[in-house]
Amino acid sequence: MEAKAEKLVIIGSGPAGLTAAIYGCRADLDPLVFMGTKYGGQLMLTSEVENFPGFPDPVLGPDLISRMKSQAERLGARLVQEDVVKVNFKTYPLEVYTGSGVTRALSVIIATGANPRRLNLPSEMKLMGKGVSNCAVCDAFFFRGKKVAVVGGGDTALEEATFLTKFATSVQVIHRRDELRANAALKKEALSNPKVSFVWDSAVTEVLGDGKVSGVKVRNLKTGKEGDIQLDGVFVAIGYDPNTEIFRGQVELDQKGYVALHNGTESSVPGVFVAGDVHDFRYRQAITAAADGCKALLDAEKFVKQKLEAPLAN
Repeated sequence: MEAKAEKLVIIGSGPAGLTAAIYGCRADLDPLVFMGTKYGGQLMLTSEVENFPGFPDPVLGPDLISRMKSQAERLGARLVQEDVVKVNFKTYPLEVYTGSGVTRALSVIIATGANPRRLNLPSEMKLMGKGVSNCAVCDAFFFRGKKVAVVGGGDTALEEATFLTKFATSVQVIHRRDELRANAALKKEALSNPKVSFVWDSAVTEVLGDGKVSGVKVRNLKTGKEGDIQLDGVFVAIGYDPNTEIFRGQVELDQKGYVALHNGTESSVPGVFVAGDVHDFRYRQAITAAADGCKALLDAEKFVKQKLEAPLAN
């Protein structure tokens, strides 16, 4: 006998997925959440969060996720720490595969997030959250009156650099080329800002510091010459990779690999909804991801209600 389909399956356990779970419990959808073996999203690599509403004092990123997780569990969400390895959205009910087997679902919310690209340096990960960051909007406040660097040369890097000048005394942009890849408006703004300087044709080979960032070691890619730059913080802004590989060929993705939205939070497949950084390459904030989770759930609730009432209409 075929197992009864779940009303709602949520894939992902960052602010988007956990918020969807919280609202899903209140909507009587009995959500099943596949958290992944590495759960919690980017907040698990974030030190202090000062801009999430409801927390007058800073809260550690992992603690914020833990509170969201506890709230979802208290309301009745079923949280499973398994990775989704495959989906089949070409059939209905929808099918979600993990190491334990296949789960059929009336609706699915994709909330798998995106991962920032790394420099792939051991020192980078060792000092992540201790002066190394991937988000100026999140962490610039902690570098008021300090010297920082931004690694990258595209739109994101120059947006981060310009934003950081509101807090830092100086911002050095370290770029592998001798020409910026950003759009003309961003280049003009950064190049004309007296706080911004550029280190051309260079790559960061090591993040320096014991317990917190004290500088970076850079190598000129044309001359091979190496040198140290004293800094208090390093913002790595070389792009993000959305976690969408298992959805390729199942839902529409945009040119950057993010899930494309149709009519609010809907994907290209009826019953499959989207929330958080897996589609949002612009804002990438915990609060916007949480808001996405709420919206996706409300849309999923309407969809499931229509599906459950459809047999009664015949």
